[in-house]
Amino acid sequence: MRRNYVRALGAVGLAAAMFAAAGCQDSGGGSGDNAAGGDNKCGGKVAIFGAFTGPNSGLVLPSLNGAKLAFKQFSEKNPDCKVELKDFDTTGDPTQATPVANQVAQDQSFVAVIGGHFSGETKATMPIYEAAGLVMVSPSATAAELTTAGNKAFHRVVGNDATQGAAAVTYLNDVLKPNKVFVIDDGQPYGSGIIAEVKKGMGAKVVASDKVQTDQTNFDATISKIKASGADAIAYGGYTNEAAPLLKQARAAGVTAKFLGFDGLYDPGFPAGAGAGAEGAIVTCPCLPATEAGGTFAADYEKEFGQAPGSYGAEGFDGANVLLDGFKEGKTTRKDMLAWVDSYDKQGVSKYIKFDDAGDVEKSKVVIWAYEIKGGQIVPQQEIKLS
Repeated sequence: MRRNYVRALGAVGLAAAMFAAAGCQDSGGGSGDNAAGGDNKCGGKVAIFGAFTGPNSGLVLPSLNGAKLAFKQFSEKNPDCKVELKDFDTTGDPTQATPVANQVAQDQSFVAVIGGHFSGETKATMPIYEAAGLVMVSPSATAAELTTAGNKAFHRVVGNDATQGAAAVTYLNDVLKPNKVFVIDDGQPYGSGIIAEVKKGMGAKVVASDKVQTDQTNFDATISKIKASGADAIAYGGYTNEAAPLLKQARAAGVTAKFLGFDGLYDPGFPAGAGAGAEGAIVTCPCLPATEAGGTFAADYEKEFGQAPGSYGAEGFDGANVLLDGFKEGKTTRKDMLAWVDSYDKQGVSKYIKFDDAGDVEKSKVVIWAYEIKGGQIVPQQEIKLS
């Protein structure tokens, strides 16, 4: 469905002013970058940002590669339509993502943005891209709050954490069947948001909770609380950097409770960091196993990068193609590309993609899978059916 673009004001006034100044310079007969090449009816430049290095990059690199593959295939099939994908490494840190957003917003050659990949960096940069009229298509930012504040630029090709949280509750009740659940989050928008959904869904079965800090390395206090609670299951909302050492230390301390994490842990670094302690751990994700992706995507990805797609590879490919389809249809301005994405209605390799007024992909098209750590690998276990 189409959504009318509304310029964000107030806290983003500075970003809006810088954008306006840049626009005035272009209107004076300069490069014409705002039309991505002036009279050129096809092509343009896209920014993609996320944790491309750092301890949580394993979650994001498949999506970056999926987007790169889409751009390569498009260029091969449409040599007269010049498209460019420029990547910006933020390590997933909102404080690093914000100056990137200001840089991209001021550069009129950028017509659209793929990202953010993490919810925290997305929340921090959305007002800047909104003020600049730059459409955002995220492959993996799942915090429910990102689409509840009236932002018009942000879209995502994955289900949000309200949906994933509900699916995790179903899995906990129907498969793990715990009597007592201990919940942990990292205090960030993604981690705290999805754990809130688990608390709501599990009710009285949640007997205790705790929070960890970014870059924390010693988890003795949390482990003591887990033991004291008598919990037979742990639900963790956050990323690999903290979850892996936490689980490793918990197992070494004799904690045998079943462990369930979310898509923030769909990262080869998680089983690698937790070692034998990760065996049997469950990770839910609103992302498809490679074997379930449509078309020749999985084979093409493996041929290009020498490995099977990981988390959000197919979604990164789809997010890029939403924009590439727009370029092919002559959408070369920020305004036109935003309208194009609003009205997008097409089958992708991960799902059928159509956005609602809030920017979420239609709930009926969302698919949630449970993955299990086996032999140090993240292995698809089962689809979690949504009610």
